Amino acid sequence: MRLRFSGPIWFWRGPSPFHFVTVPPAEAQQIAEIAPLVTYGWGMIPASVAIGGTTVTTSLWPKDGGYIVPVKKALQDAEGLAVDDVVEVPLDIDA
Repeated sequence: MRLRFSGPIWFWRGPSPFHFVTVPPAEAQQIAEIAPLVTYGWGMIPASVAIGGTTVTTSLWPKDGGYIVPVKKALQDAEGLAVDDVVEVPLDIDA
């Protein structure tokens, strides 16, 4: 499954801080339909994300009935990304 959407990068300060982009509701619904086939536990879904010229593997996190995409530090550094930057997110999930 290949999806494309855009959204702002936001910061979650927890025991381990992370940066995320929220998957919009329509795309989250499409992911939910295949989630039982691809999850490896706790609702996590392996995916690959390409922002700019950088591609990384990651796992979507379930949150509030939808999904969020972690924006890894390596991706932030490679593309010069910061909180509130709006990014185009091509997302691939092997289903």
